[in-house]
Amino acid sequence: MAHPHPHTRTAGATDTSPEPSAAAVSLSAGLSPGVRRITLNAEREPVTGLLGEPADVPSRGLVVALHGGGMSAGYFDGQAHPDVSLLTLGPRLGYTVLALDRPGYGPHARRRPDGLTVTDQVGPVAAAVEELTDRHAGHGGTLLLGHSFGGKLALAVAAYRPPRALLGVEVSGVGHRLAVPPERAGQRSGIGSQRLNWGPLHLYPPGTFRASASVVSPMPRREVDSVADWADVSADVLPRVRVPVRFTFAEHEAWWRHAPEDVAGLVDTLTQAPRVVVDRLPRAGHNISLGWAARAYHLRALAFLEECREAAHAVRDGPP
Repeated sequence: MAHPHPHTRTAGATDTSPEPSAAAVSLSAGLSPGVRRITLNAEREPVTGLLGEPADVPSRGLVVALHGGGMSAGYFDGQAHPDVSLLTLGPRLGYTVLALDRPGYGPHARRRPDGLTVTDQVGPVAAAVEELTDRHAGHGGTLLLGHSFGGKLALAVAAYRPPRALLGVEVSGVGHRLAVPPERAGQRSGIGSQRLNWGPLHLYPPGTFRASASVVSPMPRREVDSVADWADVSADVLPRVRVPVRFTFAEHEAWWRHAPEDVAGLVDTLTQAPRVVVDRLPRAGHNISLGWAARAYHLRALAFLEECREAAHAVRDGPP
């Protein structure tokens, strides 16, 4: 969904930690150590992103991270606290992490100023992932990890153009039934926007809003206009997914319905997925990967990748 600029204040809201530490300010202008910018699919439709790789060991797997609406690839390299960045945690544990700027975002946003719908984003993103996997043929399989609008895209890529050696899909901040009117998705301020996009502010490290300034990006018009379409699009996407799927709902997730009956309906739609896991993350708001709960969430996602990898080996190799 749309995420307002971190400096936007909602009427009556109190930011308990608006000012960053000196370290957070210095980091916000760049990237975490070991993270580099990358451009893929350059000769056709360029897709930019951030890449973190293990330094001295073979990669255990590839995590392709897709950000939500109104953000960018830097969402997965949070600068407010060292524990927040997936792009540094993954490589330290032996995983390659590729966070992509979805079409309509990043340095090449001018090529698609109005963005693309979620299904139209599948082709460019899948081509970028295929290019990287061709370069890293020896990695141990791929996990698509998407947040919010990026979660929709992760599911759509798995459904329509799954990468080679796709092991599973992990999504947060997305369900299949909106809890708010669709027109709220394009709003960037006003009563309630903070609650929807962030939740309680104490869930985020001091300096999060300032350090995330470079992460925020305008939500393209076509994304805003297509929010209400997900109920229909997901009805076609979800039954086509043939790999394990894990949904994570933050304790303070307010965009999507996630009561037991809603979750049951969501799970029932994934008719071809061999396994569907639904997890709930305490002390987390919608922007999970920027909050104090980010490390716990990222570790759980990597554990899910390991579970998927072992399941794939068991299918391939048979009983011991």
